[in-house]
Amino acid sequence: MTHTLGIDIGTFETKGVLVDARGRILAEARHPHRMLVPRPGWAEHRAEEDWWGDFVRVAREILARSGIDPREITAVATSAIGPCMLPVDAVGAPLMNAVLYGVDTRATAQIAALDRQIGADRILATCGNALTSQSVGPKILWLKEERPELFARTAMVLTSTSYLVWKLTGEYVIDHYTAANFSPLYDVNRLDWTVELADFITLDRLPRLMWSTEIAGRITAAAAAETGLAPGTPVTCGTIDAAAEAISVGVQAPGDLMMMYGSTIFMIQVTAAPVRDPRLWYAPWLFAGMHASMAGLATSGTLTHWFRDTLAPGVDFTVLAGEAAASPKGARGVLCLPYFSGERTPIHDPRAKGAFFGLDLTHGRGDLFRAVCEGIASGTAHVIEVLREVGAAPARVLAVGGGTQNAVWLQATSDLGGVPQILCEKTIGASYGNAFLAAVAVGAAVPRQIDDWNPVARQVDPVPVPAYARQYPLWKELYTATRGIAQALDDGDAV
Repeated sequence: MTHTLGIDIGTFETKGVLVDARGRILAEARHPHRMLVPRPGWAEHRAEEDWWGDFVRVAREILARSGIDPREITAVATSAIGPCMLPVDAVGAPLMNAVLYGVDTRATAQIAALDRQIGADRILATCGNALTSQSVGPKILWLKEERPELFARTAMVLTSTSYLVWKLTGEYVIDHYTAANFSPLYDVNRLDWTVELADFITLDRLPRLMWSTEIAGRITAAAAAETGLAPGTPVTCGTIDAAAEAISVGVQAPGDLMMMYGSTIFMIQVTAAPVRDPRLWYAPWLFAGMHASMAGLATSGTLTHWFRDTLAPGVDFTVLAGEAAASPKGARGVLCLPYFSGERTPIHDPRAKGAFFGLDLTHGRGDLFRAVCEGIASGTAHVIEVLREVGAAPARVLAVGGGTQNAVWLQATSDLGGVPQILCEKTIGASYGNAFLAAVAVGAAVPRQIDDWNPVARQVDPVPVPAYARQYPLWKELYTATRGIAQALDDGDAV
């Protein structure tokens, strides 16, 4: 009987799931880890401890809980946060902590320099993406300029999934979907690496390109000894966590959009043709001939955690959600800019600042927490507004992630964005999507079968809210009005 294993490394937690040929869950496991913030604007993980260590721990726990003979697992697929930048030496050992995705804004100077040298229009035409904090290329250039001794020892630059697949199989590979985030080093027109725009790294130090469901290699004896998995088990190329999460809830056809409520909001919409707009991200989708437009906020679930830890220590989220629900929609006039780590799409401003505006002495904690939820939902609505402007209005929105349990946040997203949201029965996320992709890779499933694996459970419909119609334009104006102040404060902090 076919069994497949999917493991996902998230920003704060690793999850794994073992399923049978019908998608039924046989065992699950999870393990937490931390995101390191050694200085403002930086975000890191320890590749060996947080990525590989968690993979080993979760794989062994799943095997123990399921009682399955490891030889009955027909394929393994993994995903992880991304795109990341991890330099490794000639034997694959990490040379430093991994630099995380768009929440790490250390390469701002390199982005500006590359834009000047190459030209933003040329980068967009070749790479399908403007250079932003999500781009790995500027972070590699940062490594070369700021850590030249480490760059000289760098044999390969990996992302999170690449590192895991290398540990499992000894192969250095990366999927096209992830590679598209390596601007200006990936040509979306040729689906290949390029040094035509910039040559600060040679192509032999970038992993081999594959599609996500191609088999990258097989589990080595050394990896089997650590994980408990059977030697020779096929391992897919893998992908970024958000893409696997999208697969888990049935994103498959043009117009399908995933809304992932996690430490950050991440959105992926499958499109029939490439959508190239500097406010969004583009990548080939997981399957050849398909395309995706992506967007992401910098702080979402992370901001709710900050609020609780700072303003309501020890208070359960259910209590805060109840207080927010008691506050009227519009939070009695309080606006929250959720830019506590700058912002990614659609404004791409790493220097943006978080703010509460409109406070008076009558406001309470519930108003503030509702404003946080509505501020994040406004950021999401801003992205949906851009998608509509570029002719890629979502036809179907599928919501997933822990934040969907927050009814105030979930409903505000539908109300402000003007979109119904579909929720599926299984909310496990990327690890479940990985298990499905593993089944597709070995011919045990076809992409459309995800609807059978994970049927629709319910739908959240948008409701017209006069307060939102009045406040959303003001919310956008608040950022514009305070942008100069935020940058002045940022300049002062740098002195």
